[in-house]
Amino acid sequence: MTTSPANRRGPMALAFPSLGLSGLVAGAGLVLLLQFVPPTDDISPIRRTISEYGLTSNKWVFDLAVVLVAFGSAAAFAGLIRQRLLPVRSVATALGGLWVVSLLVVVAFPKHNWAIGPSAGGDVHRVASIVGFVALPLAVLFAAKIVFENAKTWRRISIALAITSLGWFGVILTAVGIMAAGGPPWWVVIPLGLVERCMALNGLLAVATLAVPLLTQPVPRLEPENDHYAPVNTESKS
Repeated sequence: MTTSPANRRGPMALAFPSLGLSGLVAGAGLVLLLQFVPPTDDISPIRRTISEYGLTSNKWVFDLAVVLVAFGSAAAFAGLIRQRLLPVRSVATALGGLWVVSLLVVVAFPKHNWAIGPSAGGDVHRVASIVGFVALPLAVLFAAKIVFENAKTWRRISIALAITSLGWFGVILTAVGIMAAGGPPWWVVIPLGLVERCMALNGLLAVATLAVPLLTQPVPRLEPENDHYAPVNTESKS
């Protein structure tokens, strides 16, 4: 099988996954840092959501962290598309794009302090957060089946992380159901901050699994006579 120079591993082949992982790690690191510097060190990581960092004087750090995660996620998916592991027109790509857009919307419309009354911007922030936390694991689920068609271990890891992320979101839905049945407010029923952080961590790790193989495995090759993607076998089926 012959390949064009563009399909051989080189600096550009490593650029997107490297940028993707760097953005994800830097963004997650900044969010973690916010828990140890004033005034955000007073925010409970167990009861309070991540977005509450954006209500403090450290808002710029929080916004930068979210933008870095959005950039890293976009680079990871772009790397898969560039290396012809993932079609541009696919459910995974669309959901990945939705995740990136939702992050940018979260920055543009900060979390609202509902104690002072209703807010249209606050509603937009809430909807964008929900959409993002659902779109990301679904994007990884669909992508893993395509990207890791012949790499069983990576496929299992990605799918497990994505499903776990959806499971954390299910915990929130369960709390909402309890409130609807006459129970206490859903954000009191569960340790919301902890659940959200676990959900976010699972999601970021899931995205990372899509980028790591591009740094360690041979670049897939496209058959010149066919109009479909044919990833090379990166793992034994035994």
